[in-house]
Amino acid sequence: MEKTAKSPWLWIPPLYFAEGIPYFLVNNISVIMFTRMGMENGQMAFFTSLLYLPWVIKPLWSPFVDILRTKRWWVIAMQVTMALLFMTIALTLPHPDPSAIASHSTPASIFVLTLCLFWLSAFASATHDIAADGYYMLALDQKSQSVFVGIRSTFYRLSSIFGQGVLVVIAGLLETTLGDIPLAWKVTLLVSSALLFCITLCLTFTMPHPIQDSPRNVAPKDIFREFGRTFATFFKKKQISVALLFMLLYRLPEAFLVKMMNPFLLAPHYDGGLGLSTEVVGLVYGTAGATALTLGGILGGVFAARRGLKRSLWPMALALALPCLCFVFLSVFQPSNIWIIGSCVVFDQFGYGFGFTAYMLYMMYFSEGEFKTAHYSLCTAFMALSMMLPGMLAGYMQEWLGYTNFFIFVMICTLVTVLVTFAIKVDPEYGKN
Repeated sequence: MEKTAKSPWLWIPPLYFAEGIPYFLVNNISVIMFTRMGMENGQMAFFTSLLYLPWVIKPLWSPFVDILRTKRWWVIAMQVTMALLFMTIALTLPHPDPSAIASHSTPASIFVLTLCLFWLSAFASATHDIAADGYYMLALDQKSQSVFVGIRSTFYRLSSIFGQGVLVVIAGLLETTLGDIPLAWKVTLLVSSALLFCITLCLTFTMPHPIQDSPRNVAPKDIFREFGRTFATFFKKKQISVALLFMLLYRLPEAFLVKMMNPFLLAPHYDGGLGLSTEVVGLVYGTAGATALTLGGILGGVFAARRGLKRSLWPMALALALPCLCFVFLSVFQPSNIWIIGSCVVFDQFGYGFGFTAYMLYMMYFSEGEFKTAHYSLCTAFMALSMMLPGMLAGYMQEWLGYTNFFIFVMICTLVTVLVTFAIKVDPEYGKN
């Protein structure tokens, strides 16, 4: 099977840890960084939501990753590219005036280069996702794939905790120690770049060379013909309209909430926020919240395996929607007790993790049939779009409504979750063990 036999334990953990770090840097840490650098919520949410675009459109170039060069080459090349891009972001990061940072009036125009580099990093990260998942299936037989699927998921989740928790805590401690917010984020990004370089060096020596992982000789006309068939068969599926509405709207309340969660935690009390420091946000949201999200997802998987997707839908939809009420409570009373704040964040993230399981299972269910892998990739594109579009509006809506009314609006959006859950039809036996 392989030219050189190497234990999957040597490359699966670092590969999936490395897959997660850039994603969270681009989509989560950038939100905190731009907020701390003084960008207004409207512009911050709009531009950081655009960073989701590569994950929306990655099915457009995934066939070429499958055909050109090897998956191993793409993995290594994209990791080197991302490490270099994060280093460049750090070295070119603007240094806004402290008064602009304090007044939350730093113009987005000074971050044009930074945003472009983040966008390139997003394309590299989305391409890395395609290659890593393809490589995993080529480097392992079916039995080994089943054995290690939990390991790859675990290390991806650990990267979430590290990316949203540890790196944010480091940035917060550096902000306090250095007394210079832009410099603190420069150092944090350099640490991230160095980490990716180290993982890439490790994988260069530990990733095997599967015989199956070789460039394919496919004529361009065949590529485009198969590409067209994939799209045509997807959009001809039964209940396609309802399925797309579900994929786009099931997470609507959380899509608005997650974009404004960290700015709300960071904003001073006089602006309607909770006034937490960067390192405390890293602990509360990035560490405790990410852990709760992971545990919610694990419990959701166990729950769905016992009851099946159909009987799990309503409990999971309510688990995703109702905890958003915690942020109405936090915005009205603005508690300073870190345990109260942390409990609300953990409860919301646990509910989101539990409720998200139904979403993932439905995408798998809808992808069944010919072109299963390609159709699932298209579903994940709509999944990314469901976060991108609301996120682009979230900041402007928060500035217009204020935090309390914004979170009340989020609660109103939970009605949309209920409606699309009611609309879909699922085989009662699907998902049961």
